[in-house]
This record gives sequence, structure tokens and C-alpha cells, in this order.
Amino acid sequence: MTDMTQRNRPEQPENEGDDQRAAQLRKTNVTKRGGGDPADRGRTTIADGVVEKIAGLAARDVLGVHAMGSGLSRTFGVVRDRVPGGASKSVSRGVKAEVGEVQTALDLEIVVEYGVSIADVARAVRENVVAAVERMTGLEVVEVNIAVTDVKLPEEEEDEPEPRLQ
Repeated sequence: MTDMTQRNRPEQPENEGDDQRAAQLRKTNVTKRGGGDPADRGRTTIADGVVEKIAGLAARDVLGVHAMGSGLSRTFGVVRDRVPGGASKSVSRGVKAEVGEVQTALDLEIVVEYGVSIADVARAVRENVVAAVERMTGLEVVEVNIAVTDVKLPEEEEDEPEPRLQ
């Protein structure tokens, strides 16, 4: 180097410039394998039936809910359950889900027990279903529509005992 070049150059130890260049080369030559966070690799899809089962179980867990589904669907369900090898769909009976990529909407048909406040039961079902579906699936539940299709009177015969989770 000439005397002029050395005068205009900021003073630094001779090895420090080499260390900085080596560090810069290491930064540019680092290759990331897999492209980031493993949790962000790929896509998860959730079938309508999965959400329907979760919602059905959560709704049945509410006190005051006697059964799920309309009278016709419950009648067919009893027949289907009694047929050997018949596919049992009782868990999701009375539940219809529309599942998108990040949101879901649910329609439920319930039978309430006589004497309970329908508004309170519907509110409790809605809260329980939303909490269970959002916790288990990560989907946002945008609406839970509830249709009360019947009232179970105390003197009515028990057609099918609904299993209740405790």
C-alpha cells in the first residue's frame, strides 16, 4: 500500500478486518434446511365429520339436553344401532358442520328435557360447543345455530337412552 492509502484508512488491527470478512461470509453461506419452523410446513385439513363429532359430544354433555336430532333421525338411529354391523352415527346425529380453512359454522338439533329453561340450555350448549371445537381444532367457530325440535316429557317412554359424558 502506498503512504496515501494508509493515511486515509481508519485504524484497526490487521486481523480484525479479516475476522469481519470471515463472519460476513459465514452469514451469507448458511443454508437453512427445511425452510423455517417445522409447525409451518404443510397443511392440516379437518373433515366436517370430525367437527360434527366434537360438537355432538360437547352438546350432549350439557344438562337439560335429552337427545340430539329430530324425531325422524332418532328413530332411524335406533333402527340402525340395532342392526348387526350397522354403522352407528349417533355421536354426530343432529349436528351439521360446514368447515372452511380457518372457520366453521354449526347447526344443531336438540331435544330438551321438560322443565328446563330452553334459553339457558341453548346458551350453555353454544358455549360448550364453541369451547370444545375451538380448543380441539383451532378453527374459529363463527356461529352455532340451535333448533329445539322436541321436549322430553317425564311420562314419555324412553326410546333410546342417550349416553351422557360425566
